[in-house]
Amino acid sequence: QLRLVESGGGLVQIGGSLRLSCAVSGFTVNDYGIGWFRQAPGKQREGVSCISAGDDSTYYTSSVEGRFTISRDNAKNMVYLQMNSLEPEDTAVYYCTADQSLVCRSGTYYYGADLEVWGQGTLVTVSS
Repeated sequence: QLRLVESGGGLVQIGGSLRLSCAVSGFTVNDYGIGWFRQAPGKQREGVSCISAGDDSTYYTSSVEGRFTISRDNAKNMVYLQMNSLEPEDTAVYYCTADQSLVCRSGTYYYGADLEVWGQGTLVTVSS
């Protein structure tokens, strides 16, 4: 069974940092493109960052470029999102997703009909 479990969310002050983790089971993390999406209250889901299978190419949405870093640990079958200099606008539920068709490049990402696997989400709240 393909499964993703996020952790690491919480309450942080403006300018603080958090590291989100995505634990992968049922498949090998290096064989799938892995992405982080977020959804704030009343807003549409937004692609934040992703990393392609195999070649480690990455994508970041412009609002997090330079502040967030996505990484993959193949030995632990984990994906991380290091978030620094957090802003109130980063407040959202963050979801990990995976799909073999997900391709991530600088400035863009794309995938097939749908993203195959989703986690349950982890809440990030940035307060002043």
